[in-house]
Amino acid sequence: MTATRTTCAYCGVGCGIVATRTGARSVEIKGDPEHPANHGRLCSKGTHLGETVGLEGRLLHPMIGKRRANWDKALDLVAKRFRQAIAEHGPDSVAFYVSGQLLTEDYYVANKLMKGFIGSGNIDTNSRLCMSSAVAGHVRAFGEDVVPASYDDLDAADLIILVGSNTAWCHPIVYQRIRARCDAGAKLVVIDPRRTETCEGADLHLAIRPGSDVALMNGLLAHCREAGLVDEAYLTASVSVPENFWDQVGEGSDLWSVARTCEVPAADLRRFYELFAAHPRTITLFSQGINQSIRGTDQVNAILNLHLATGRIGKPGAAPFSITGQPNAMGGREVGGLASSLASHMDFAPENRARVQRFWASPTIAPKPGLKAVDLFRAMGEGRIKALWIMATNPAVSMPDAGAVREALARCPFVVISDVIAETDCTPFAHVRLPATGWGEKDGTVTNSERRVSRQRALFEAPGEARPDWWIIKEIGRRMGWPGDFAYARPADIFREHARLSAYQNDGARLFDLGDKVAIGNVDYEAMAPFRWGGDAFADGRFPTPDGRARLVPVAQMPLPAPLANWPLTLNTGRYRDQWHTMTRTGLSPKLSRHREEPLVEVHPEDAAAQGLEDGGLARVSTPQGASLFRVQFSTGQRRGEIFTPIHWTDRQSTGGRTGLLPRPLVDPHSGQPGFKSTPAKIEAVAPAWRGFLITTEAMDRPDCLWATRVSVPGGTLYELAGDGDAQAIEARLPRGERIESFDRARGSHRVAVMRDGRLVAALFRTERGLLPKREWLVEQLGQAATAALLAGAPPGAREDRGPIICLCFDVGLKTIVAAIGSQQLTTVEAVGAALSAGTNCGSCRPAIRRILDENRSAANG
Repeated sequence: MTATRTTCAYCGVGCGIVATRTGARSVEIKGDPEHPANHGRLCSKGTHLGETVGLEGRLLHPMIGKRRANWDKALDLVAKRFRQAIAEHGPDSVAFYVSGQLLTEDYYVANKLMKGFIGSGNIDTNSRLCMSSAVAGHVRAFGEDVVPASYDDLDAADLIILVGSNTAWCHPIVYQRIRARCDAGAKLVVIDPRRTETCEGADLHLAIRPGSDVALMNGLLAHCREAGLVDEAYLTASVSVPENFWDQVGEGSDLWSVARTCEVPAADLRRFYELFAAHPRTITLFSQGINQSIRGTDQVNAILNLHLATGRIGKPGAAPFSITGQPNAMGGREVGGLASSLASHMDFAPENRARVQRFWASPTIAPKPGLKAVDLFRAMGEGRIKALWIMATNPAVSMPDAGAVREALARCPFVVISDVIAETDCTPFAHVRLPATGWGEKDGTVTNSERRVSRQRALFEAPGEARPDWWIIKEIGRRMGWPGDFAYARPADIFREHARLSAYQNDGARLFDLGDKVAIGNVDYEAMAPFRWGGDAFADGRFPTPDGRARLVPVAQMPLPAPLANWPLTLNTGRYRDQWHTMTRTGLSPKLSRHREEPLVEVHPEDAAAQGLEDGGLARVSTPQGASLFRVQFSTGQRRGEIFTPIHWTDRQSTGGRTGLLPRPLVDPHSGQPGFKSTPAKIEAVAPAWRGFLITTEAMDRPDCLWATRVSVPGGTLYELAGDGDAQAIEARLPRGERIESFDRARGSHRVAVMRDGRLVAALFRTERGLLPKREWLVEQLGQAATAALLAGAPPGAREDRGPIICLCFDVGLKTIVAAIGSQQLTTVEAVGAALSAGTNCGSCRPAIRRILDENRSAANG
């Protein structure tokens, strides 16, 4: 069948994909060798997109309450309730909460409806949770939200600094490009409190104290001034330097003070300074570890100050580089999807408001910025938001203090959700649910981290009654009274209008300008190749400010709090390599589920010993906002006094792992971005009465017990279980069929296999004091003819234990790699790849293979 060029659904790298349909709802996925973002490479998530395009769990029809409705009835109700709220309480009584999963065309129509026709700034996006501090920092320094770097700069850099980014897991294709450059001689510095896979092979890892980034960057900048590395000519020509700026930078920025604040050895800090001094072509990539802080904007500006003052910007291989989290966070920023911007990189200045209103010919225009995400849900809890529309996101999981967010949703008189998934953690609060198209069905554009616009093209027809988000929004606009202003027939119509607005009375005031696309025809839009707006930003030393100069922004290190008596630990949160956001897509993939099957709390072994925790046991992580259970994993990569949990698990997948319950709803004062990285916490061991697991071929609700975590496996579902007095209820829910059972009362063990027509449909293994068998062989028996070995949990004879899966692409386990290293005397990652194929596809596992080699070498040397 014909191949379709489209873009990946996940991170902001924006990889191109060549997708070939192989059936009604199946597709073969390959990297697009012609796309400049990835040149044919894909990470594990992109590689396995084909496992996520089925219709399992999809919302396929409009729903009013629990009843199916037709589109006219549902849309009329939404329009009516929004009109009523506005008439009775004013335009600021309604709000949209949208998502970086939307395409730019979707985002544009939503922003236009809210800000130009409803007349409120109350549209914000989940990009507020990951990108907004970078936006605020860019605007303060450059006058506009412009990322002044491209992926090609990585190929020219001599020093690459990664700050607050586990790039090897979160942006694997960028990391592989970094490693290729390092193999050619570039140096790599990783600045991160955790020792992650990204640190493997780095020339220097600075495990700084969380929140000390400003001290680190100010210290480096002070050193640069003392060493004569400040580019005075560039400052004179292109940068405004506030009075007393250098005095503020120098205060407390000597080597020993910075080392003490950051809690790193002075020798390592000096080494960092020396590397920076020796390599003018420096790229500093930063991500959530910088942004997700209550001082995130200052941390961003500390990095930008460093590059501006040393002239390391606007040149090949020299720039600060914010790498975005979501596939279209950048597109949302371009159209005004954040409450703090108006449209097309314009703010709410009177001349901009007048300009945008003229262009839209709209009856009103938002008079001021709207409520940012945390404030929006707080206002809802206070009763000030009467109608909310949530698009393509799940704030009941992803927002900080998610328990309070659920209480706010419960109080809101009218909640609309447009999504691809029928049941999420938000849907119990929805009065109306509208079925939207998902990846593989959507048609439009996205913008990646380097400002490159790419087409996302549909592979499948929309299932059921699902409709594109832009269509749903424009139909509401028409029903609210503006039919002529939302008369779009196709995404190309919206893109042309978006391009015209970007160029309208711009005259070079803003770098964001798509003026060359305003007359693009439908055929050319369909065939549009990836392009990068803004070119080589700031290469001419000019910036989109009134005087054409960038600004150094004075920022100071705030005092770091001491541990609290009742909350002695610091909680950090983040992503796993093979999962995405709240797992509504990646959770469907058996392959992607294998890397980290359960939500883990990573704890330093000495902290674990002090709290009586067992590696592989259960623990309750608590903060003043809430508590949730996690599986314990000892990790020497954690700093003492700090713990880490992943963001992905929800009530739909697990009774535990609810990280969103835990962070404080405190935000950066400039960007409004929450501080997810440094929440006071405590941890305590939890000892269940029994442990077990359940595998089944049939769909079933998550078992109700202390610990139940859903894992997608080939042919069905695995639930990891633990509980107290609730085992009988789980056994009662096993599928119907012929049962065979065994009991071991000495160990408190019970094993049940359920057959139907001689084939295994479910099995439950539970024990109080005994051992549990490996899951892999039993999972392979699902749907197969029953064997006498089922209750033994293993086939007769020896079976290779491959250990945890390291290489997902080729299904290679830890023990297989270790054995090959020993038997074949392998000494390099490339040699392991040649022997086992591990690490030769997406490359995400290469840091782990490098660590295994190092550990094996250390063990051999005694």
